[in-house]
Amino acid sequence: MSKKKTENISVFALGGVGEIGKNMYVVELDDDIFVIDAGLMFPGDEMLGIDIVIPDITYLKENKDRVRAIFITHGHEDHIGGLSYVLRDLKHVPVYGTKLTLGLIELKLKEAGLLKEVDLRMIDAKTKLTIADHFITFFRVNHSIPDCVGVCIQTSQGAIVHTGDFKFDYTPVDGKQSDFNKLAAIGQRGVLALLSDSTNAERPGQTGSESLVGAELNDVIYQAEGRVIVASFASNVHRLQQVFAAAEANDRKVAVVGRSMVNIVEVAQKLNYLRFKAKTLVELSQVNRLPDNKVVILTTGSQGEPMAALTRMARNAHKQVNIRLNDTVVIAATPIPGNEKSVSKTIDLLFRSGANVIYNQRKVHVSGHGSAEELKLMLNLVKPKYFLPIHGEYRMQMAHSKLAEQVGVKSNNIFIVEKGDVVEFTGRKARMSRKVPAGNVLIDGIGVGDVGNIVLRDRRLLSQDGVVLCVVTLNRKQKKLISGPELISRGFVYMRESEEMISEANRIVTKQIEKSLQAGSDWTELKSNIRERLSVFLFEQTKRRPMILPIIMEI
Repeated sequence: MSKKKTENISVFALGGVGEIGKNMYVVELDDDIFVIDAGLMFPGDEMLGIDIVIPDITYLKENKDRVRAIFITHGHEDHIGGLSYVLRDLKHVPVYGTKLTLGLIELKLKEAGLLKEVDLRMIDAKTKLTIADHFITFFRVNHSIPDCVGVCIQTSQGAIVHTGDFKFDYTPVDGKQSDFNKLAAIGQRGVLALLSDSTNAERPGQTGSESLVGAELNDVIYQAEGRVIVASFASNVHRLQQVFAAAEANDRKVAVVGRSMVNIVEVAQKLNYLRFKAKTLVELSQVNRLPDNKVVILTTGSQGEPMAALTRMARNAHKQVNIRLNDTVVIAATPIPGNEKSVSKTIDLLFRSGANVIYNQRKVHVSGHGSAEELKLMLNLVKPKYFLPIHGEYRMQMAHSKLAEQVGVKSNNIFIVEKGDVVEFTGRKARMSRKVPAGNVLIDGIGVGDVGNIVLRDRRLLSQDGVVLCVVTLNRKQKKLISGPELISRGFVYMRESEEMISEANRIVTKQIEKSLQAGSDWTELKSNIRERLSVFLFEQTKRRPMILPIIMEI
């Protein structure tokens, strides 16, 4: 139990609710702040040009002297991907994670040049910590990557429990089941609030065991006459292990494609989470020297990303490996919500290239998240007084709240929170209180947060209707137009086929400039007048609204 009396407890999410990804949760105990996970989210179609999205940590930056620890539940991108950005502002804060999780974090911090500046501390499911007089323990859960833990923070009002991503796998690939006894013991001691993974709350029944996939992969590879190409999430280490095992069982070599896949295979093998014979792994350059029926290629691109290895193979745009007749391609993942279209296009390309594609019709993928019955079992084991469904879109949180009611949690004790909503606990009573700053920080290249809604709006306009530049040269003293206007179109109309409209636009702009100069307009007002008049004319002619950029040169 906590050594000091904790009167004020606040819990809130800075990401991971109302969305898939970008997980970051905060537990505030009096003056001490504990952060759980620091993930990223991949951009939606409307976020033109954006590379990744991370949580807004304004609140943590404003209170950085109070942040005591960051706990990372496991090594997936939606839980560690934002860490290198967060730690630029919170370098003094120790980061706790399991062996494999820290191995993957080190890769990211090394790329960001932060590895030597950050305090990484290893834990496991048996670790017990006392930080600023608060007692913290962990418990093992199953997921699609090894070394996953949930977090239990003891307070005077009862425990705050965060499940991490989980499912209850009774036959896990690594033989390590979830800590059922520990979860039950935590429930017996009294749990104030449970924060639990909602991803599969809408799915009835129970999620299949990862071990089912191993048998299916083995069968696919056994039956394949040519090369087998398996596309998976790079971080799904259990799936990678099964690919290696199936390849060895069928006397095949494995080559790895894609930078993230190469990095994770290297780290997981080094830390002994991925086991295979030394001669099984071969360089990609050796693949063409081997018979097709002796090759398995492990690649990224299961989500149809345009630049990922599998998509480039399907387009015959990869430097070393391209899809050919008699290849068997296994998509060992399901699309992340929002990626369905790009995955469908990639599968279509693969079929056009002559491959035999295996995706939904065979059990080559199971989810790493628990379905309805497992979520109810977690609630029954932990027996929380209050419940916060997290990690999922709003409909998933709603479905999870209904499951909680079915197992006896009072509806008034369930909080479906948005990002930044603070749930406060005083005297074992909970209420929704204040709201802290929360939202999206957009990463574009090396820019962090310098692309906002206005820039995205401009990019959207450019993508829809293009841009028109209006270049003029003026003599201010004589109030005279020296040259121009010259209209330059990009993405709006084909100039050669629109000469009549462009000539008329030039005449209208010339007339507007002369009128504004006579009225003594300054340059700002003149630009505004040009933009307004030209916009009206072009919309009348085309029913399109290109971005108009007047450029005035003065002599």
